[in-house]
Amino acid sequence: MFERFFKAAVLQAHNIFKSYNSLHVLKGIDLQVEAGEIVSIVGASGAGKSTLLHILGSLDFPDRGSVKLEDQSIFDLSTKDLAAFRNQHIGFVFQFHNLLPEFTALENVCIPGFIQNRPQNEVIDQATSLLSDLGMEPRLHHKPSELSGGEQQRTAVARALINKPMIILADEPSGNLDSQNARELHQLFFDLRSKYGQTFIVVTHNEELAKMTDRMLEIKDGVIN
Repeated sequence: MFERFFKAAVLQAHNIFKSYNSLHVLKGIDLQVEAGEIVSIVGASGAGKSTLLHILGSLDFPDRGSVKLEDQSIFDLSTKDLAAFRNQHIGFVFQFHNLLPEFTALENVCIPGFIQNRPQNEVIDQATSLLSDLGMEPRLHHKPSELSGGEQQRTAVARALINKPMIILADEPSGNLDSQNARELHQLFFDLRSKYGQTFIVVTHNEELAKMTDRMLEIKDGVIN
């Protein structure tokens, strides 16, 4: 059993409501995630899983409710400050890897660090180390079109880790992978938790992954059961 690095809430969401015109998607979501937890969010298609994840990551705004990362209420920040906060403290892994095709794996991983204006050599060294830890050392200078689906997703995971975020939010991260690569990616999350104490919230339809996580939360009828 994993012993958590800290016993403190990294993320707290309270009374999250979200509608699109007359469609009420989220109807008062409360959620707390501790440091070092791996939490899965499941539910039927259209239940609001990705909507919730995007709100938790400040990519979307709730109609009402609050989200705090550690002691920072994220929707109290200005647009500019929120973008900087998100870049520094939240990592994202999506079903579609969103790697920039004109850049190599190493360059893709470095971009969030460069945006944060960290020293170039420091970012490159860290990106190289992360990719090597993820088994990507022979592929550092390959562009996304030259990488397999599993390699692209590992690159995306390294990119999510480059700024040492408080939390990583993953939206159907293995949805485009074959079963072998999916299992390897799922295990990777737990390896990263063991090595770095990393916290994850994962939206998934993959029952195998959901059952592996510390907690499985189901969204149904706009609330978490």
